[in-house]
Amino acid sequence: MTDMPPAILPPASFQQRLLDWFDEHGRHDLPWQHDRSPYRVWVSEIMLQQTQVATVIPYFERFMTRFPDVASLAAADQDEVLHLWTGLGYYARGRNLHKAARVVVEEHGGAFPVHSLEAMAALPGIGRSTAGAIIAQSTGRRAVILDGNVKRVLTRLHAVEGWPGRPAVERRLWALAEHYTPDERLVDFTQAMMDLGATLCRRGQPACDRCPFEAACVAHARGEEKRFPESKPKKAVPTRATTMLLLQDRDGCVLLEQRPSSGLWGGLWSLPQFDDVEALQAWLDVHAPGSELAPAWTPFTHVFSHFRLEITPQPARIGRLDSVGEARCWYDPCDPASIGLAAPVKALLASLAPFSLTTTAGP
Repeated sequence: MTDMPPAILPPASFQQRLLDWFDEHGRHDLPWQHDRSPYRVWVSEIMLQQTQVATVIPYFERFMTRFPDVASLAAADQDEVLHLWTGLGYYARGRNLHKAARVVVEEHGGAFPVHSLEAMAALPGIGRSTAGAIIAQSTGRRAVILDGNVKRVLTRLHAVEGWPGRPAVERRLWALAEHYTPDERLVDFTQAMMDLGATLCRRGQPACDRCPFEAACVAHARGEEKRFPESKPKKAVPTRATTMLLLQDRDGCVLLEQRPSSGLWGGLWSLPQFDDVEALQAWLDVHAPGSELAPAWTPFTHVFSHFRLEITPQPARIGRLDSVGEARCWYDPCDPASIGLAAPVKALLASLAPFSLTTTAGP
């Protein structure tokens, strides 16, 4: 098949095709499309990073019920914020959301600096594309976006070679996004670009026969839709192992400890973790002498973007623990506290019933 040059469409033609499609087929009734305040748009944009709309909707609605404005979010404890984020994944987003709320309140008088792309992009957890989306969606002012959906559309439309994470490729995509972004109907245009990538120009099975750019798409003309965008060069995904201590007291409460603010599960509450059962036993000998181990539960694997974590739950009954320390607490599975929990820990606690020392089954 002959190679085709990546012809650039006139902006007016691109915009007309896209907006005509959006008017008929786009998404017009998402929760954050009502009362499009910078706060609501911001929360939705952060939640939608690497997460599908259907998953985000119930989290967004619960979040808005508890934190209806940026002041209430800024005043909250991080634990409560992460508790509402539990299960949504990528917890750095939740931590940065909380930090950004406090910056908006303390440094911007409680008003998002939507007058300035640079000021918006400087807030924790907000980059250039997210800042553009917030400005365009909440104010209608011209701002350019380049999220994953938009990258996929533009990469296929022009058969842009190379992984979009490479600086040279990303610069090319930003230039194309700038070229096509209109001066009017910015709210609809930015939503339309995201909708096109999410509903038609999908990663695995693009619906080219329903796309308004079918006749203009270079990747489609070549029959190479699935080759674009090119994937990030793969590295071997390592596997790590950890033993999690399920230490229960006589009332069935479980000892939890808060993770450091950065790193894996930063700021969340987790079961104490050890390299192996010997290290776990050594800790018990020092901190909870007289505790007795039950048989370990069946190991299971939790997959992160850059490694796999093999978790072995190790139940134990406490002997004596004089003090839990500042970063630890007793958690009652039957009356759970509103704290942020790492996803596999939440699953373990939900399945936990007071066990005997002969318990062998896990969740």
